[in-house]
Amino acid sequence: MASEDVDKSKERVIPITPVPNDDEMESVSLYEAHKKVYTRSISGVFSRWRWLLVIFTQLLFYCLPWFQWGDRQMVLFDLGARRFYLFGLVLYPQDFIYLTGLLIISALSLFLFTAVAGRLWCGFACPQTVYTELFMWIEHKIEGDRSARMRLDRSGWTFEKIWKKVTKQFVWIALALWTGFTFVGYFVPIRQLGAELLAFNGTWQIFWVLFYGFATYGNAGFMREQVCKYMCPYARFQSAMFDKDTLIVGYDAERGEPRAPRAKTVDYKAKGLGDCIDCSLCVQVCPTGIDIRKGLQYECIGCGLCVDACDNVMDKMQYPRGLIRFSTQNGIAQRLTQMQIFKRVLRPRVLLYTSVLIGLCVAMMISLVARTPLKVDVVRDRAALSRIVAGGKLENVYRLQLMNATESTRHYHIAAHGMEGLEVVTEPVVEVGPAESKWVSVRLHIPYGSAASGSHQVFFEITSDEDSAKIEEKSVFLVPR
Repeated sequence: MASEDVDKSKERVIPITPVPNDDEMESVSLYEAHKKVYTRSISGVFSRWRWLLVIFTQLLFYCLPWFQWGDRQMVLFDLGARRFYLFGLVLYPQDFIYLTGLLIISALSLFLFTAVAGRLWCGFACPQTVYTELFMWIEHKIEGDRSARMRLDRSGWTFEKIWKKVTKQFVWIALALWTGFTFVGYFVPIRQLGAELLAFNGTWQIFWVLFYGFATYGNAGFMREQVCKYMCPYARFQSAMFDKDTLIVGYDAERGEPRAPRAKTVDYKAKGLGDCIDCSLCVQVCPTGIDIRKGLQYECIGCGLCVDACDNVMDKMQYPRGLIRFSTQNGIAQRLTQMQIFKRVLRPRVLLYTSVLIGLCVAMMISLVARTPLKVDVVRDRAALSRIVAGGKLENVYRLQLMNATESTRHYHIAAHGMEGLEVVTEPVVEVGPAESKWVSVRLHIPYGSAASGSHQVFFEITSDEDSAKIEEKSVFLVPR
């Protein structure tokens, strides 16, 4: 009994804590509230490159639909007529293989450029980046620099704040609507589209102009870096294409740490400090608001603005440039020279991407140059499969669609072979206008009783008077029992 009392005295007593009521419980959010990114303007090599590409891409985008090629728009994806016009090329739905090839080439190009130089597409030429840069430039011109915009947002609704905000929104909406109008102008002749919109005609055209304009306004004006961080799939799977020899924006932690503010005249080496003065300018200029000093992050779009900011600070402090620079993880860790980094570019995956990409581009070019500028579809007339006509002939009727993929009128000869005594009894020559598609009815005759009952393979041969275009299409001739 004594031992049992001792054991019981050693037992641990667990106190029972009463559950707090709802008023006493603290609510903890699992999601961080969005913080607006106020970017600082910066000048430098990469900033100038970004603006050069912004100007180039937008001049191309806004001006290209207005150029003419003969009597038509130079670049037009006419979905209603089912034709794509690309300079001198006229592509039909049967040329869908070229679109497939173009998409494959674009994907391989993205893989190649990403493996070599990271997210250069995102930082310099992506439409989200380009339009965000334009909208931010407008905001900067109207509301002022970074500190002025922050003060303006924190202040009350004064007359100055109202007119600046209203003016900014007006310019944003105008640019977004013009962007939507231009985009739709690639699918509807842009001059015709302008006339229809001025007359308030074309419900679908108006809808798509407003839809694309609204998307541009929302993505570039408000969502900005959130599109890159949360919506863009490329940011998520880019790491699968990166390796330690991929060119990225990197911070040289060995040289920069420990970081601390200091005067220009201070002997920071004697104090054991690194080159980074912890000015946070690299964070302030970043379009996605990240701190590159924390290492490689999926939010980094590789724009290089933090490189410009850091180089400017290094120049003022009279330190060597390159604390933040375009390099590779191996290059920074192993202190490789530019030549050594360049040699590592030619690694197996890059050579594989390059060889496949070159092969596809060459195949596409050869196919486009050698393509026959004539498309033919043969459809049997279901209303009259086979019948006996005057003169003791057996007749089958077909409908041929002749598609002229050139910019001038063509005359096509229609002939047929494959059965004994087979002849074309309709007009053998058909005129088709420039980039026109025409359906023609064609009747084929054979002597009655010259072939056994059943279906027999026949071939239509279409040739052009003006060039060497020649196409042979297969069909069947039905002989009834």
